[in-house]
Amino acid sequence: MIRRAIDRDERVLRRMDRAQWSTLHSPAPARVGPFDIEGALVYEIDHELAGYVQTGPLWEIPAVAHVREIRGLLVDPRFRGRGIGRALLEAAIEQAELDGVRKLTLRVLSHNEPARALYAACGFEVEGVSRGLFFLDGVYVDDVLLALDLTTPRR
Repeated sequence: MIRRAIDRDERVLRRMDRAQWSTLHSPAPARVGPFDIEGALVYEIDHELAGYVQTGPLWEIPAVAHVREIRGLLVDPRFRGRGIGRALLEAAIEQAELDGVRKLTLRVLSHNEPARALYAACGFEVEGVSRGLFFLDGVYVDDVLLALDLTTPRR
């Protein structure tokens, strides 16, 4: 079941997020402090959180109020391979459409092939690449900007 995150999910989401952090997923250090549940949808199986997707405004200015950004997507390794990531992503897309959002964006590291394949399968297209933006584990890694136009029907 997919639902909005609630206050009691914060501790589990924080633990899950920190446990799965790696340079495959993020150039930034692991988050510290509480997990901000604002804009988060969770996938729950038998009262256990299997994953989350989090969206929010791209920037806090009126000129981009029609755009929402996917800020995180994570599936606990114990639950991977069951279509949960895709279900969460589709739920975020559906919620954005219901909210009148015209464009959904995200950034992904170029070496994160599983994530890039999932995003492409859901219709996201590359809008830009910052080549060698990050130096991670001794290698320069591209930052890839992807977007989904919600004003046109999806395949």
